[in-house]
Amino acid sequence: MFKTRLEVRYCETDRMGVVHHSRYFPWFEVGRTEFFKQTGMSYDAIEKMGVWLPLVDCYAKFIEGARYGDSVDIEVRLEELGVAKCQFAYRVLRAEDGALLATGYTTHGFTSPELRPLNLKKSYPEIYRQLSELRGEEE
Repeated sequence: MFKTRLEVRYCETDRMGVVHHSRYFPWFEVGRTEFFKQTGMSYDAIEKMGVWLPLVDCYAKFIEGARYGDSVDIEVRLEELGVAKCQFAYRVLRAEDGALLATGYTTHGFTSPELRPLNLKKSYPEIYRQLSELRGEEE
């Protein structure tokens, strides 16, 4: 599990002073980007190697609202890894008290820059191996 801390900005809240539901997906993206950085593989480096990760599916469940001034922790876990796609799971917690605010996931395909599907294990075994290690899997 990888964790990134964010501060809720005023522009992310709605008239009720609660973070708007649409802001959670950019938070997931920040967490996922930091996940890759912490593993030594940046999104940019992976794309330069010829592997893109387009979004295939996404989901969020909202449990309690974050508010302006809150610090939130975005926890990211590589939930599933296949040869053609992967899924990241997210938990958003209020840093002050650890309250669970939201959960969600995003599913990403592995494609070429031309958006042709890739078998990551076959085409880029080093990337697949690194991701497998993050999940604690043996090849």
